[in-house]
Amino acid sequence: MTQRETHGFQAEVKQLLHLMIHSLYSNREIFLRELVSNASDAADKLRFEAIANPQYLQEDAALAIRVEADPAAGTISITDNGIGMSRDEVVQQLGTIARSGTAEFLGRLSGNEREDLNLIGQFGVGFYSAFTVADRVEVLTRRAGLPPSEGVRWESAGDGEFTIETVERPARGTRVTLHLREDAREFAEDLRLRTLIRKYSDHIAFPVLMRKAATQEGDAPGEEAVNAARALWTRPRAEIRDEEYQEFYRHLTHDFAEPLAWSHNRVEGRRVYTGLLYVPGHAPYDLWNREKPRGLKLYVRRVFILDDAAQFLPLYLRFMRGVVDADWLALNVSREMLQQDPEVDAIRGGLTKRVLDMLERLAGEEPGKYAAFWKEFGRVLKEGPAEDHANRERIARLLRFTTTRSAGDEPDRSLADIVAGKAEGQKFLWFVTADSLPAARSSPQLEIFRKQGVEVLLLTDPIDEWVTGHLGEFEGLEFRDVRRGELDPADIGATPDAAKATTGEHAALVERLKQELGEAVQDVRVTGRLTDSPACLALGDFDMAPQMRRILAASGQAIPDAKPVLEINPAHPLVRRLAGEEQPAAFADIARVLLDQATLAEGRPLADPGAFVQRLNRLLTGG
Repeated sequence: MTQRETHGFQAEVKQLLHLMIHSLYSNREIFLRELVSNASDAADKLRFEAIANPQYLQEDAALAIRVEADPAAGTISITDNGIGMSRDEVVQQLGTIARSGTAEFLGRLSGNEREDLNLIGQFGVGFYSAFTVADRVEVLTRRAGLPPSEGVRWESAGDGEFTIETVERPARGTRVTLHLREDAREFAEDLRLRTLIRKYSDHIAFPVLMRKAATQEGDAPGEEAVNAARALWTRPRAEIRDEEYQEFYRHLTHDFAEPLAWSHNRVEGRRVYTGLLYVPGHAPYDLWNREKPRGLKLYVRRVFILDDAAQFLPLYLRFMRGVVDADWLALNVSREMLQQDPEVDAIRGGLTKRVLDMLERLAGEEPGKYAAFWKEFGRVLKEGPAEDHANRERIARLLRFTTTRSAGDEPDRSLADIVAGKAEGQKFLWFVTADSLPAARSSPQLEIFRKQGVEVLLLTDPIDEWVTGHLGEFEGLEFRDVRRGELDPADIGATPDAAKATTGEHAALVERLKQELGEAVQDVRVTGRLTDSPACLALGDFDMAPQMRRILAASGQAIPDAKPVLEINPAHPLVRRLAGEEQPAAFADIARVLLDQATLAEGRPLADPGAFVQRLNRLLTGG
């Protein structure tokens, strides 16, 4: 009609279209699910906006989705009478990807069909799936509240450009028409469409209508609902098949993978609400983007209110997906009102308990699935002990660690496992921190623990030490760094003769080392930690561990300098040679090499690598 313009797609859209068409080729039928889901969202949004603007519903109050096909012309149309779009919204929503993380999303697309399918679903760009079956797509829309003269037509062949023009459109809402490719004309068959709607969209809360054949000659064909048109969470659990729960999850999240578990409960009492919660099968690509809004979909008496009501679950459970339908909230409830309502805190506590129940069942009954969950979301769950003091013990039981008894590199040991296998007389839950598992396993401080058969947690995640600090203890055993303080063999359940040597017996050597090393160390002492290594570094009782120091330093915090304690193994040949060395220069070289070796074993950088190499060369050549 007027203002017809041609625009180029945003570069990211062009790339996405190309990848999507190829990635989704063998799963093309999901285009109908995505478009019907979009239509359902549009109806939800209209019903919500009509709370403040009731006139939006006056022209057509019966919200529905219509699917029509013309096999002869090779077209399919999906029409809704939902919120619709303005011209600016059409350009924004159908021509660009206006959201954070686009570059990361595109960078993670690998060409692997299954993996890319999951990513595409997470990113919520289902509209473009239309181009997997259509070589041309038309969109006709008008936003509720705008006059008929401000309708909009959008059209594209998915080839890098789209046209847009202002047109007359009497009805609000959106009509998407697909001009099918020759190899996709099967989708225009009535039975095929009905089967797909029942398969993918039976749970949609709005009727999905199709023409029905005339019952008598001369009768005009009417319409009938193909789906059940009842919100799934409002139905009794006994009536819902697992396949329906799984399909509703896909509709809710646009995630093509299956969830690991779900929980569906209606709570009666002072405040009535229904919760349907899902544990996803994999993490979204932008899980660590703190700016991304996350939360459960909030409905009030089946009316959609918020897409991401974060108030109903704590942040450490932000990976959960689902629906909360509260009968008692006002339809005009806002985020601010939710934050101030004490009843929301009660629901938050109840839903949090449900999630922890689910995870406990998964860990106990399906350890393989729980291992998959931990791989995807373990780092997020580790935030729980600091955020949720009331559930700290339950969260602690859900944590998994790699230890010196693990079968491989994967975290497969629970704290309960470790306590059950503790040595007699063991007083602590021992751990060592490092930047990698090989570095943790090769830590010289573990030597006496291996000899005594004491299990040690190998902590390589930067958050791990912070987690143990917030937990403090588990089942009466305090967490303790293997490097902290002077080791008492009794603390690991070992007999006192496990460390026969004492500093007193080697006082002369210890004193010479102190004088030689001077300000480079806090102290020098004989240790019972070592069985194979000549020396190691230990922490003072109140010193900060190196890993935590690096984390705080990286965040810009000023960290006070702390000198290490050098511990020596007097039974080692190198230390025995040092004790018998009479030449001051040679003694100095060996002493400094011992300190440098212990520093390297800790994963710390040397202050002067060149000096270390020169000393080592002198010792090797006898120079």
